[in-house]
Amino acid sequence: MSEIRVRIAPSPTGYLHVGTAHTALYNWLFARKNGGKFILRIEDTDVERSTKEMVDVILDSLKWLGIDWDEGPYYQSERFNLYKEAAKKLEKEGFLYRCYCTKEEIEERKQKVIESGKAWKYDRHCLNLTEEQKAAYEREGRPYALRFKVPEGMTAFNDGLHGEIRRDNKEIEDFVVVRSNGYPTYNFAVVVDDSSMGITHVMRGEDHISNTPKQILLYKALNLKVPEFIHLPLILAEDKSKLSKRKGTVAVTDYRDMGYLPDAFVNFLALLGWSPSTDKEIFSREELINLFDIKHLSKRGAVFDHKKLLWINSEYIRSMDAEKLYDYVKPLWDKAGFDYSVFSHEDLLRLIDLIKERARLLTDFVDSASYFFKDVEEYDEKGVNKHFLNEYAEDNLKLLYEKLSEIDSFEPDVTENVYRKIVEETGMKAGKLIHPTRLALTGKTVGPSLFHLMEFVGKERTLARIEKALEFIRNRK
Repeated sequence: MSEIRVRIAPSPTGYLHVGTAHTALYNWLFARKNGGKFILRIEDTDVERSTKEMVDVILDSLKWLGIDWDEGPYYQSERFNLYKEAAKKLEKEGFLYRCYCTKEEIEERKQKVIESGKAWKYDRHCLNLTEEQKAAYEREGRPYALRFKVPEGMTAFNDGLHGEIRRDNKEIEDFVVVRSNGYPTYNFAVVVDDSSMGITHVMRGEDHISNTPKQILLYKALNLKVPEFIHLPLILAEDKSKLSKRKGTVAVTDYRDMGYLPDAFVNFLALLGWSPSTDKEIFSREELINLFDIKHLSKRGAVFDHKKLLWINSEYIRSMDAEKLYDYVKPLWDKAGFDYSVFSHEDLLRLIDLIKERARLLTDFVDSASYFFKDVEEYDEKGVNKHFLNEYAEDNLKLLYEKLSEIDSFEPDVTENVYRKIVEETGMKAGKLIHPTRLALTGKTVGPSLFHLMEFVGKERTLARIEKALEFIRNRK
C-alpha cells in the first residue's frame, strides 16, 4: 500500500466542534498508527462567514488537543485557480452546463412540483436551452452557475465501515459545482483538494454519505483516483439526538476553559465509537495509537456521557505528577489573582498533591485553593445552618482554640492527636468538631484532609480563622 494520507478540513465559520475534533482524532490516530501523514485544510470558501479569528481558534483547539499535522494548514481561498482549471476542463468536455436560473425561478418551479405531490430535484431547465436562449441570457449579462450533468446508471462505493453503498443516479439532481459568484461548492472543491493533496482515505461523519456519490462522479469525470471512504457515526447527546448547541456544550475550547485536561479529553473522545477490545478505559496517547483499528469502530452513534468524561478527567488529575499539574494550575491561580509568592515551590506542589485527590476539574484547584492564599470572606450557608448555628459549635470551637494554642507543631499527626484527645475526654462525636473546623478554615463543607489542610494554613492563620468563625456565630445568634 502507498503512504496513507488523511485530512481534516474544518470550516472557520465557528469554533471547533466536538464532532469535528472527534473525526480529526480518528484520522490522526489512523495516520500515526500506519506511519502516514495527517493534513490540515481550512475550507474557507464561505467568505462571508469565515473569519481569521475562527481560524486561530480552530488551530489553537487542535494544538490544545495535541493533534499535530504534518502538512498545512492549506486554505481553499488560496486555491481558486485549481478549481477554475478543473471546472474549465469539465465544461469543455461536456460534463458541466451553464445554469442561468435565479433562486426565485427555481423556488417557483419547486413549489409547483411539491404541490403536485412529487419530490423536487432540479428539472434540467437550462440543460435544454436553445442556443438563442443562451445568447439572450449572455447579452443580458445574467449570472450563471455551473451544474454537473449526472449520467444514467448507478454509483456505488465500498465504505470501510458500512460496506457497499449504492445509489441510483436518478436520485441525484444535476448539482451545482461552481456558484454564480464564481465560488466552488463543497462537493467540487473537496474533490479537487483531496486529489491534489494525495488523500488516500477520507474519514468523516456519516452525514456526508449523501455527498459521496456526487464526489465519486466528479472523480471519474476528472479521471482521478477515488480514495477510500470511511463514514463515522455521529456523536449523540444524552437523549440520543444529534449533539448540538441546543443539547449542551459543543465547542472544544469550552471544555478547555471548564478545566479538562487535553489528554483526558482525547482519551474520552477516542472511546466514543471505538472499542479497544479491553475493559481498560484509561489510555496514554501511545496506547491509543498502537491499539487504534478501523475494524473496531462502531456503526452506531456514541452518546457523549458528561459523567464519564468527568470521571476520566479526575483519574488523569489524580495520577498526574504535581510538577506537571503545576503547569496547568499556575495560569489559573494567576488569573484568579492569588498571591502565592510567600510559598516555596515545594509548598505549592504539596498543596497540589493535597487538592488533587478530590479534584475533578482543573478549576477545582482554584475553588479549593482560595482559602490557602487568602482569608475566608464568606461561609457556605447550608454549612452555617448545620455546623455553626447549633448548641455545640461555639463551645467546641472555643475548646479547640485553647488546645491548638498550646501546641507548637502543626504537623498532621500532632493536630490529629489534639482532636482525638478532645473526643476522648468529652465523649463527643468527631464530626461535631471536624465539620465546624473545616467550615471555619475554608468557608466550605468539603475539601482535602483537614489535618494536612491545617498544616498548610499554619497555626497563626488557623487560630485567626477560628476566632473569626466564633465572632460570626455570636453575631448570628
